[in-house]
Order: sequence, then C-alpha cells, then structure tokens
Amino acid sequence: METDNEACAMTESKKRERPSGSGMYSCRDIEALESADSDIGLCGWMLVMLSIMLMILTLPLSIWMCIKIVKEYERAIIFRLGRILRGGAKGPGLFFILPCTDSFINVDMRTITFDIPPQEVLTKDSVTVSVDGVVYYRVQNATLAVANITNADAATRLLAQTTLRNVLGTKNLAEILSDREEIAHSMQSTLDDATDAWGIKVERVEIKDVKLPLQLQRAMAAEAEASREARAKVIAAEGEMNASRALKEASLVIAESPSALQLRYLQTLNTIAAEKNSTIIFPLPLEMMQGLLKR
Repeated sequence: METDNEACAMTESKKRERPSGSGMYSCRDIEALESADSDIGLCGWMLVMLSIMLMILTLPLSIWMCIKIVKEYERAIIFRLGRILRGGAKGPGLFFILPCTDSFINVDMRTITFDIPPQEVLTKDSVTVSVDGVVYYRVQNATLAVANITNADAATRLLAQTTLRNVLGTKNLAEILSDREEIAHSMQSTLDDATDAWGIKVERVEIKDVKLPLQLQRAMAAEAEASREARAKVIAAEGEMNASRALKEASLVIAESPSALQLRYLQTLNTIAAEKNSTIIFPLPLEMMQGLLKR
C-alpha cells in the first residue's frame, strides 16, 4: 500500500541520517515481518485449505464472518496461523479473512494526545520543582506497532515521564523557566528516536506548567521586591541630584541679573492668583530688607 511505502521511505531516510546500532528497523525488517504466509509450512497450508473448504460449504452464512470493514483512520494487521499476512496493514475499507485460521488487530492511525502527570524533578541547582506537559504522537507503521511492542500507547506514556525527568535533571531552575521551547524540542527528539522502532512518530511535546515550592516562591518574591525598592531609591537619588544641579544653575543666572528675581516674584503672584487663593504676597526689594536689618 502507498501508506506503507511512504513509511518505508521515511524509515530508510532516517536510518541513513542516524548512526548504526540505534535500534532502527529498515524496510527489509518490515518486509520480513509481513512475509509470514510463505513460511507457514505444509501443515499450515493444509489448515488454510480446510478453512477455505469450510467457508465454501457454509456459504452464504460464512461470508458475514469473512468480510470485515476498517474505517478511514484505522489499519488492520491480519495474522494467519500466528504470522502476519503478506502485504502488511489492510484498509481502509473492506478486507477478507479466513475463518478459524485468521485473526486481526485494528490500529488507530490518528494523532493521540495525552498529559504527562506532574513529575517531581530535582534540578541541576538542587531545587525541587513539579513539571507537567503534553505529548502528541501517532502510529506511523501499524505493523511495527503491533509486532514489536505489547502496548505502544502505555509504553510511550511511561517513556515520556522518564524522559521529562531526565531532561529537566540536567537544567537549572532559570533555564527551566526561560527555555521551555528548547526543553520541549529536546524531549521531542529523544522520544522520537526511542519510539521509532515501535512504528510511532512523536509530533510535538509541550511543557504546560512549572510549579515551585511555596517557600521558594516567597523567597523569589522577597528578592524581586527588594530589587525594585533598591532601584526606586537609586532613581529618587538621581532625581534629587539633577534637581539640585538645576537649582544651582538657576541661582547663578539670577545672581547675574537682580531684576530677574523681581520677575520671578511676579510670576509667582500670577500663579497664586490663578488658583483663586486669598493669600497675597508683596515682594520687597532685598536692599530694603538689608537696610532694616542694619538698624
């Protein structure tokens, strides 16, 4: 079938990209799994012939036991006397089996999503955090998913949990909080390599939430508060310094021209009058005040 041929081509390309001994299965291995009906032996062929004769004798009732239907998103792996039938996965649509000698297993080819339970992880800097995530995967080769592992779904879930702990154990707390995309990509690559021999393709991994201990949250909040207070004090000190420099420059300008001080008095009176205030200020020349002080 075209789907199996495409999967074979992808498997071959992956095998060329990765070093040998990584647990990869080539198309020859898949063909060996699917070429079982040629090795059933003489007794096997006799049983197959008896099954065909029984089916013919019990027509048309036996037709309901021989014709099966596979949905668009499913594939059927047929076993004949315990061996996988030549041709690999069947479907979608109708397919034919022999009574008594054939059995089949349906494999769902849709993308499956599952949540990784919260994992208690000890980071590289000895901080305990609780991290959970989500994994998206699908069965790429139905034959390998049935023949090479007992329960591909449960195995992928357990492997995702251990991979999450192993990857996060090599990161410190700051990297876990800031580099979630890099961690998710690393997990996806590790899971995809490990599950390739099972005929499973891990499409995506996402880190959902990172929960910190309550005491650590309080310590981080206190640190952030202290940092903001220190920054506020520095900004206030810089403002006072700039204001004092501006006042110094203004006093130098006013000292050069005594009439500038009188103009400043008038501006102050205008400001007070605009606010409808009953307080009235009369500016007096500084020379008059100096004369009164001498007396």
